[in-house]
Amino acid sequence: MTRHAVLERLAEGSRLTPEEAYAMVEMADLSGLMDLASRRRDAFHGRTVSYSRKVFIPLTQLCRDVCHYCTFAHTPKKNVKAFLTREEVLAIARAGKQAGCKEALFTLGDKPELRYRVAREELDRLGHPTTLSYLAEMAEAVFAETGLLPHVNPGLLTAEDIAMLRKVSISQGIMLESVSERLCAKGGPHFGSPDKIPAARLETMRLAGERRVPFTTGILIGIGETRAERVASLLALRDLNDAHGHIQEIIIQNFRPKPGTRMADVEAPSLDEHLWTIAVARLLFDPGMNIQAPPNLSPGALNRLVAAGINDWGGVSPVTPDHVNPEAPWPHLRVLDAATRAAGKVLTERLAIYPEYASRAKRWVDERLRPALLDRIDAEGWPRTDEWSPGDLGRPPESETRRLAPSFVAEPGAAVRAVLDRLAHGEPAREEDIVTLFRARGYDVTAICRAADDLRRRVNGDVVSYVVTRNINYTNICYFKCQFCAFSKGKLSENLRGRPYDLSMEEVTGRVREAWERGASEVCMQGGIHPSYTGQKYLELCAAVKTAVPGMHMHAFSPLEIHQGAHTLGIDVAEFLGRLKQAGLGTLPGTAAEILDDEVRAELCADKINTEQWLDVMRTAHGLGFRSTATIMFGHIDRYEHWARHLMRIRDLQIETGGFTEFVPLPFVHMEAPIYLKGRARRGPTFRETLLMHAVSRLVLHPHITNIQVSWVKLGPEGIRHCLSAGVNDLGGTLMDETISRSAGASHGQEMTPQMMEATIRSAGRVPRQRDTLYRDAPAPLHARAFASAAARAAAGCGPQPAGLSLKESHSAC
Repeated sequence: MTRHAVLERLAEGSRLTPEEAYAMVEMADLSGLMDLASRRRDAFHGRTVSYSRKVFIPLTQLCRDVCHYCTFAHTPKKNVKAFLTREEVLAIARAGKQAGCKEALFTLGDKPELRYRVAREELDRLGHPTTLSYLAEMAEAVFAETGLLPHVNPGLLTAEDIAMLRKVSISQGIMLESVSERLCAKGGPHFGSPDKIPAARLETMRLAGERRVPFTTGILIGIGETRAERVASLLALRDLNDAHGHIQEIIIQNFRPKPGTRMADVEAPSLDEHLWTIAVARLLFDPGMNIQAPPNLSPGALNRLVAAGINDWGGVSPVTPDHVNPEAPWPHLRVLDAATRAAGKVLTERLAIYPEYASRAKRWVDERLRPALLDRIDAEGWPRTDEWSPGDLGRPPESETRRLAPSFVAEPGAAVRAVLDRLAHGEPAREEDIVTLFRARGYDVTAICRAADDLRRRVNGDVVSYVVTRNINYTNICYFKCQFCAFSKGKLSENLRGRPYDLSMEEVTGRVREAWERGASEVCMQGGIHPSYTGQKYLELCAAVKTAVPGMHMHAFSPLEIHQGAHTLGIDVAEFLGRLKQAGLGTLPGTAAEILDDEVRAELCADKINTEQWLDVMRTAHGLGFRSTATIMFGHIDRYEHWARHLMRIRDLQIETGGFTEFVPLPFVHMEAPIYLKGRARRGPTFRETLLMHAVSRLVLHPHITNIQVSWVKLGPEGIRHCLSAGVNDLGGTLMDETISRSAGASHGQEMTPQMMEATIRSAGRVPRQRDTLYRDAPAPLHARAFASAAARAAAGCGPQPAGLSLKESHSAC
């Protein structure tokens, strides 16, 4: 294959074959190689260059190896302990915690007890047989006392060692350095260092892969190896990763001669050699691999390292020095941020475990550490940058909201710009396009929200609608075991918020009449799946509502209720829907969708209808003339690809049927959700993700769904005001009695009056419009009655009615 053909294939995303990689040894065109590597990096990582804010904990600097370039390891010193004490370890960790660190990097020599009696004696006093068992205790202590996530670099490990450390560390690592056996021979830098034998180090990495440990490794260049040996080392690492998928980063570290070592007079590798190796590493591995170069070892050349294809700076400590390279201080984070921006990238903090692994914590992280990790990450696995969660009363983070100001200038990166351009030209979004938009950060978020809001303005103008409705959750007793739901109760349950209840038909109709008197055009009715309910119950509810108030629109019954109702009557969904229509059902809420992807549903709501069943109910309903909403409940165990598939399935069904009236993002409220309390879910989406869900929905669903609604119950007045700058044109219903989000821990109230709705809309510079369920203008008498009723109730000091309270009890309290 010609060089031109190789470059063409690489540009398409392929990776170098071994033969092609060895051919690169003689390549003289460094700038061309770097350009190809940087473009390959950008195709996956975009503008992000990451780092981990960490604290170094040098547990012991004794080592049985005698690497000829090392100043970290030393021989025992008089009156100097062989190991840090527990108190010293925790003091370092607490200082790191106070400085905002999230990672505790344990550095140590390899098995010093096998060489030094003082190490054995000190371990005896500490109550440990080995350095590794003491390391495990200290890692566990740091996590328990400070919450820092331990990353350990302990040297060669057995399968048992790896399993022990996996329980107390979020990730592990060992530098391969080189596969060259030559370097271990007499006169080589690794002579006399049994733990540097390449086969032994590769075996440790293999064992780590078998035990699903996120692993850090890399090579050290300039210690006497050839370019071909570097290629061989990288290929050996690639083979390991192909087999197990556990190598989360490849460090390309440049040797620096240090005074007092046997290699003090050896010349450091040139910058060009370093750049060549980085570029080749980028081309050898899949585009998603994280390629790192330590910033403190190449001062003044950081932009060149970025240009060669790195996407990570490694761990940077604001507290402790680089104990392995003490002569090379860490750059201040402000300096590193400026250098990264000068290279056209955005500096982004990560955890010790990379996002690709953090977002799949069930596979890669021990169950002891998993809850703490999930509590700190977003759907992609990056650390959360603020304390905001849906349902909280706290204000949305200013770091995100300030980017929505009209005066904020934002130019999107190439990847986001390409997707926005394709959507603007009417091309349907692919899964990878949607994921690219959800991965956006910084300026890219602003650009996406602005594009969505420009589209909203063209489609909907500056009008923001809402509907006066009453929620009637007729029972909270349910035999399904959805892991996110804090609303439903077992028949005798009194746990979580509120007691089990099952409203009488008289109570339901009383609430319908009161809703009409208060200006509602709609009642929204959903409940738990009561063990005694059949489809007949839903038919009776329809008849009762229409008898009580013939003019009331009945928006009721999720696809789960429709499916269950049909099943209990022994009829198909189409026949059951026909009966419901005759009984007075008007439209369907598109709830029970959660995430329309069975990978998520298998854990989140395993006994519920699956994705195809939900879509089939909606397809059938639309075919019979019903209109419905569509929802997504996001921010729990899901990832961006799941969100993308959900949007595409809603879009494709809408193209087929045209039956959806609006799309409603519902951020997961975590506080009382069983799956969160069990330590198996994140604490809802971040505000960045929440903004993007509304904006991306607007862009992806256009022109098929033209109404994007925001949930005031989940986000509160401040949250919805900012979402109005991200493509939203509807605030949903006034609700009167909201119980489902409140049961999950939301604190934004149970009702938003028409006055409050319109004040919120006007505060955002928009024009309010009261609508009905089908987005027609609400009749003038209803509009007047809604305002008058809300004003009268406010004057009387009446609040919303608790779900399980009767009307009589509620009215007497008022």
